[in-house]
Order: sequence, then C-alpha cells, then structure tokens
Amino acid sequence: MILNEKIIASEVQLTGLNGEDIGIVSTKEALAMAKKLKVDLVCTSLMSSPPPARLMSAGTAKQEAQQARKREQAPKLKEIRLTPQIEDHDYETKRQQAERILKAGDAVMLVVKVQGKEGARARELLQSLVKELQSMGKPKTGIQLSGKQAAVQLDPV
Repeated sequence: MILNEKIIASEVQLTGLNGEDIGIVSTKEALAMAKKLKVDLVCTSLMSSPPPARLMSAGTAKQEAQQARKREQAPKLKEIRLTPQIEDHDYETKRQQAERILKAGDAVMLVVKVQGKEGARARELLQSLVKELQSMGKPKTGIQLSGKQAAVQLDPV
C-alpha cells in the first residue's frame, strides 16, 4: 500500500470515494483531487500499468490492509484434550477455551483419551461439545474413534 506523494507512476487508474471508476488520470491530478477532498490517494498494486489507485481516508486504508493480512493467514489448528470422566466445571472451562479459539478464527481439535470400554462415553462427550459450539464452529469431520482416542475437528464459522 503506497500513499500520496510516494506513488511514482506518471498516471493511475483512479477509483473515487464511493467506488466509482474515474478512469486513467495523471498522478498530479489525482493528488490534487485527494487534497481537495481531504482524503488520501492509495495505490493498491504496482503490478499493472497504470497502477490502480483509490481515494480514501488514511484510517480506512490502514484498516483494510490489516484485514487483508489477517485473511491471508491460514487458520491454525489447536488441540484441546479431555478425559471421559470430566467434571462439570472442567467441561465448562474446556468449552469456553474452545469458544475463544473459534472466535479468534482458528480451528479446534477436540480429543478424548479412551481406556478400555469408555468409547461410548467419549462419543457422547464430543457430541454434546459439538452441539454447544455449533453457533461458533462447524465440524469438519465426524467423530472419529480410533484406538486410544476419540476426536473431532471444528472449523470456525
């Protein structure tokens, strides 16, 4: 993102404040328009000729750049481990922890360690967690029982 006088191109493809296409304008004219309207001239890319530029407030431009960077980052996968004999308070704590992770935009892997014949209890536990978290995350996979653990992955909505 390049602002105002730092744009070195001789002309730019200009877009107005409300998204209207103004067309190809010399950089000096575009800067004059920006000063007249008390906004910034923001060049979004130097890959094309003439480069695209927009008239917008500086705060808006910085916020858009930050949001674009956030969107580029792939969501991380965080694991939360549980046991089938979990107490109510611990269950609530783990649920709140999963909620926070999903709200932050990351995926959650809920894993229940299983010993012996606890597979059914582990499945029930995961089903209730998935049901409670359905407003913030949707299951990527079904509940998978394999050997010594039961797991399900939730992706943010």
